[in-house]
Amino acid sequence: MSKLKPWQQALCQIALALVALFVIVPIWEMFYLAFDGGVIGWPTSFRLWPQKFTMDVFAQVWSRPAQALSFLAALKNSLLVSSSAALLSVGLGASMAYAFARFRFPGREAGLFGLLLGTMLPPVALMTPLYILLTALHQRTTLLALVIVYTSFAMPFCIWNMRAAFQAVPRDLEESAFLDGAGPVETFARITLPLALPAIAVAALIAFLIAYSEFAMGWLFVQKSDDVTLAMALSGMLAGNNLSWSRMAALSVLMSAPVVAVFVLLQKYVLSGLLIGAPGE
Repeated sequence: MSKLKPWQQALCQIALALVALFVIVPIWEMFYLAFDGGVIGWPTSFRLWPQKFTMDVFAQVWSRPAQALSFLAALKNSLLVSSSAALLSVGLGASMAYAFARFRFPGREAGLFGLLLGTMLPPVALMTPLYILLTALHQRTTLLALVIVYTSFAMPFCIWNMRAAFQAVPRDLEESAFLDGAGPVETFARITLPLALPAIAVAALIAFLIAYSEFAMGWLFVQKSDDVTLAMALSGMLAGNNLSWSRMAALSVLMSAPVVAVFVLLQKYVLSGLLIGAPGE
């Protein structure tokens, strides 16, 4: 591979610096607004430092980000819904992903196409059928409804991602386990599943983020103020009469902390899972 010429290297560095600024500046602005007590309503000028540094905005958001909930109560709802959706998406999707990766059966190609179509559909396309289904089950206005809704959004991606990971596991390892007397379930649990764990961690993280950050569909299924999630509380600030960008920024910072913590915990598996490739069929 030939080396870049000096002017090409300079252009690459400039382009990378612009991309970095495009990513870093909005994040920095969010932090500066969260600590700026001098912003009333929306910001009217661009600044790099808070005009009036204060922690009062965080105290207000911690006390009551939504109308009737504290931050911890809304965080509990968000974590309950997001974690449940991630566990269901991975738990129910693993067996289906393994079946698509290892077995040949009638309707396999149609099933894979249906899952691929599910990953491309916008969430609003599922609004009406989910509304009717959950109303018939008398669960529409519960947190369980949110878990079911977000699981249906995340599962197609999880299945496709885990299917690629299961395909990357050599068949020889499974056949050796069969020869040693292991059954299909034991082989899957002790051989295939641990080797595909990085990709499963990626799928779980994506499912968690989908459920944690979604708010538009949530308002359709949540009616009680006690069931509001953090994403819904953040969107509710936009619809309120007393719009405060500082409060929105502070809530965004607090809301990001659990996501960063989850990523740090799964970092080793996530980075490994992103490098997994599936061999051709």
